[in-house]
Amino acid sequence: MAQKQILTPGLVQMVSVLALNRIELREMINQEVTANPVLEELPDDAPTPEELSQKTDAEPPIGPPADAEVHAGENHDSFQEIDFGSFFDDYLDPGYKSPASEVAEKPSFENFLSKPSSLADHLEWQLNLSLCSDAIHEAGVSIIGNLNEDGYLTASLEELASTGGHAPEDVERALKLIQEFDPLGVGARDLRECLLLQLRVLAPDNTLAPRIVSDHLKQLENKQYKEIARALDRPLQSVERCVDLIRKLDPRPGQRYNNAQPNLIEPDVAIVKTSDGYRVVVNEDGLPQLRLSKHYRRMMESGDATRDVRNYVKERFTSAIQLIRNIEQRKQTIIKVCEAIVRRQIDFLDQGIDALKPMMIKDVAEEVGVHPSTVSRAVAHKYAHTPQGVFELRYFFSEAVQGPSGGATSLVNLKRLVKKMIEEENSAQPLTDEQITTRLREQGICVTRRTVAKYREDMRIPSTHQRRVKT
Repeated sequence: MAQKQILTPGLVQMVSVLALNRIELREMINQEVTANPVLEELPDDAPTPEELSQKTDAEPPIGPPADAEVHAGENHDSFQEIDFGSFFDDYLDPGYKSPASEVAEKPSFENFLSKPSSLADHLEWQLNLSLCSDAIHEAGVSIIGNLNEDGYLTASLEELASTGGHAPEDVERALKLIQEFDPLGVGARDLRECLLLQLRVLAPDNTLAPRIVSDHLKQLENKQYKEIARALDRPLQSVERCVDLIRKLDPRPGQRYNNAQPNLIEPDVAIVKTSDGYRVVVNEDGLPQLRLSKHYRRMMESGDATRDVRNYVKERFTSAIQLIRNIEQRKQTIIKVCEAIVRRQIDFLDQGIDALKPMMIKDVAEEVGVHPSTVSRAVAHKYAHTPQGVFELRYFFSEAVQGPSGGATSLVNLKRLVKKMIEEENSAQPLTDEQITTRLREQGICVTRRTVAKYREDMRIPSTHQRRVKT
């Protein structure tokens, strides 16, 4: 019998890379180039791949590498499983650039200032697009309101149930739902639970790492790895591999969404109209193009280096290849998600905001073949340049309300209708929420007065009494 462990550190990096927008990705690549001598950035004036070679090999596989299994055997060298010949061909010179990035007539990308969404905004957006009962939704709102900046739940479930008037079972179900959201680990009540939530997604087949976190967290913090190995009756090497994985987890998952300063944003993709429809183009302008160092390749091939040097270079090559693959995986995931958005929002692209259709995260995830949290991660903090303007990718996702003739109207358009009615009202006799509800029903949109009041408050529109202007 052989024990197998998935190469989860690479998966952890892939999840992190996917969540980055292009500005953050550029900064991360620059840091990796500085830290890893095997990685090189292709000079701006370097010849293109077409100028150096007419090679048209197929694109490298997008999924996890075929060598992404590490066996626990003492003498096993996972590095030998990597086909460096093919990797060098793909990534060495003149810099890796996938065929999908070669697109003519890309639009000019501009810089914008945007107020970043908070952790609560990001979670409420996912909650609104989740299929759950009203009771669970309300309990979820209470839970989100009791998360601190790190993403931890600061109130007990009993307190949430009693103060919010929720059934205890609804609070428990709402917490389980939120703990499946992005960012991984959100909704935990302590560090132990936060790490376990992340391990459940990133390393589902790893049974040792959760045991270390559950039963030996204090020893883990004190770096008492030998004591942990002895207590669990496992080889020290296996424990150290799990420790390396645990170190890559995020103990404060909410912090990324709590930047109070406006962010400089650049569209990550362009949705370009062509003669055949629409095409998704990833904005790679300004992103460093990476390649592997020929100097270190020659060092590996010569056999003159010492064993320690060879082992170090092997480790750096493995890390570099994983990074290049994860960057490409990020690109392809964003393209697939955006293509699914385009297929569902053709009317919006042709006609504008009034034609925006309801669209759920779960539906796009099923079409692309990924987990819903992956879609959430792929669209978070990313913007698209479209024929109708620049929009955050999250904007295209909206729950449905009962619309005209039994059809569905997006929540975005419902809010716009409410706002328009209020803007056109007589300020001396402003519309009440009940009157707005009646007008919407006359248009075939079935909502309750309470729903209208909630949406009005979401848009920070004052009440009828506060809007009345005395003459």
